Amino acid sequence: MRLQNVQFLRTILRERTSMLYVVATPIGNLKDISERAREVLRTVDFVACEDTRHSAILLREIGSSVKTISFHAHSEDAKLQGILEYLKNGQDVALITDAGTPGIADPGGVLVEEALKLEISVSPIPGASSVMAALSVSGMSADQFVFLGFLPKKKGRETLFKSLIDEKKTAVLFESPNRIKKTILDLNRFLEGDRRICICRELTKKFEEIWSGTLAEACNEDVREQGEFVLVLKGVK
Repeated sequence: MRLQNVQFLRTILRERTSMLYVVATPIGNLKDISERAREVLRTVDFVACEDTRHSAILLREIGSSVKTISFHAHSEDAKLQGILEYLKNGQDVALITDAGTPGIADPGGVLVEEALKLEISVSPIPGASSVMAALSVSGMSADQFVFLGFLPKKKGRETLFKSLIDEKKTAVLFESPNRIKKTILDLNRFLEGDRRICICRELTKKFEEIWSGTLAEACNEDVREQGEFVLVLKGVK
């Protein structure tokens, strides 16, 4: 096949197909981005991200000038449909979150679900995950674990704590700085005080802190109320 025919065939295929890339980005240290993620974020037609200003820092760092589209928990349906239109028209879109792997405690899963309904190809570009990072340094079994995401602020909070009383699997949860101390106290109140917990703050960042001990001990720790937290809780025997 002659070169011009090959190029023509590639053009036809490009017009008929598109790809939604689900790209993991660093959870703190920008050097943790993979080479594949760099390549995708430099070559797609659009990057859909939670906060365009936040993601602009990463994109500048890797030398990407790709246009960004905001897509977050409060985006209207029109924004979702607009991204799907790009994909239906044969354009490639990379989905990223502010930090870590899209679809974990963010609205990325909705876009993936709708893309699959339209038979649009979806490809994962794996990388950083605060869940896996915390598990890897917790010293607790990760053969089986439950991920709880961010805890409820009020409704369902007590029920969730009670469900952990007999949970045999390691549990991973997220917490914000303004509720971290209350959550530790609540966990100690509902569970046995000798239950082990690993508290991870600002993973991979300059002021990273990782503390391990019992819930009773954690209640007496001076936990710095800054940054994002990942808690790993040991299951019962």
